[in-house]
Amino acid sequence: MSNYNFSKVTPAIDQLAEKCVSCHNIDPELYVRYDVKRGLRDLNGKGVLAGLTDISEVCSSKIVNGESVPCDGKLYYRGIDVEDIVEGFVSENRFGFEETTYLLLFGKLPTENELKDFSGLIGSFRKLPTTFVRDIIMKSPGNDMMNILARSVLTLYAYDDAPDDTSIPNVLRQCLELIALLPVMAVYAYHSYNYYKKSGSLIIHRPRPDLSTAENILYTLRSDSKYTELEARILDLALVLHAEHGGGNNSTFTTHVVSSSGTDTYSSTAASLASLKGPKHGGANIKVVRMFDDLMENVEDWTDEEAIKEYLVALLEKRGFDKSGLIYGMGHAVYSISDPRARVLKKFVKDLSVEKGMEKEYELYTLVERLAPVVIGEKRKIYKGVSANIDFYSGLIYRMLGLPAELYTPIFAVARISGWSAHRIEELIGAGKIIRPAYRPVADHTEYTKMSDR
Repeated sequence: MSNYNFSKVTPAIDQLAEKCVSCHNIDPELYVRYDVKRGLRDLNGKGVLAGLTDISEVCSSKIVNGESVPCDGKLYYRGIDVEDIVEGFVSENRFGFEETTYLLLFGKLPTENELKDFSGLIGSFRKLPTTFVRDIIMKSPGNDMMNILARSVLTLYAYDDAPDDTSIPNVLRQCLELIALLPVMAVYAYHSYNYYKKSGSLIIHRPRPDLSTAENILYTLRSDSKYTELEARILDLALVLHAEHGGGNNSTFTTHVVSSSGTDTYSSTAASLASLKGPKHGGANIKVVRMFDDLMENVEDWTDEEAIKEYLVALLEKRGFDKSGLIYGMGHAVYSISDPRARVLKKFVKDLSVEKGMEKEYELYTLVERLAPVVIGEKRKIYKGVSANIDFYSGLIYRMLGLPAELYTPIFAVARISGWSAHRIEELIGAGKIIRPAYRPVADHTEYTKMSDR
């Protein structure tokens, strides 16, 4: 690619792109005419049923007098309310991510001994193959950590003695290794990027098998390996809340689709990482943080409700920030009244803001959370309520923890791989047919034209 003369190639590509757009542009009215659920969702945002799962449940409505009405959102892992799970490990002063991962994979909460053994097993898997860091991560640094993660995961295929064995014991072993290694590879990818691309210091700490996933992220990321208990526990909480969210979210559905083809675990995980990278999915929390940066730069008084309303209106009218017409962090494909994950996070964000001296930022977030639904309701025709989603507060948490923005989405992946692993195993066990939805053709049939007559 480096030998290409882009000054000559670009005009040709531009001309071809115009032709490409003209033949791929389907009239949106056809979706209505043929009753095709665009994005596999109806006008109310409800997804088209594509499968069954007992791993998790996302609930945003309840039946009242025979009719479905919106309610405060609920999220269940293996039938257990995630808010009860959080209350359980927080009240007993435990880290929750490993416990949650066990629940998602094996369908029940672990006993004390089971959790100890499982955490020890995960810890024993945190060691990358010899020279992997040097040859795979350090020699080819990149600007996007998600791409480096996907490449690293695919490369692990070559280090596996049975990469294509899709028996459940082997797939479980692969999944556990990836759950253990993803945070290590993500942090090392960032250090490589920071050194080669940003001229920073090169830091490589070996992960400690006795530490939790959240602790290891902070331990290996920071030059002095130091962190407070509150920092580690809030990061652990964020991992728990990001670990799983039903089979229909884009990256998990990708896991099902790719796994249904019978491919290997590394390919399935890389595909899910590619899905999660998208700004409409896992990359959303970065957008929230950057939007707030812009707000804080353009609104002098962070307590001025009218000024903030004007800023939000400008966003919706595509006059502000990135001119997308979106207020990032507000609204969700399923939840309307509230996102339970955002509710839980908000309870702990305030404590962290006090420790970090960022109370003013926290108050600004809560003010926007209150005003945005009002502004959206006034300016937009909406079919359901709008509330803050998990991305609204997770980005603020990561900023208060001092995490680089380049790691926001990879940390989402570090959490969600627990859910992906459970769904991959569920798909393989229930495997019957490859997933193949239908698309209705709308092009007219035409006759072939000979070259001399074109």
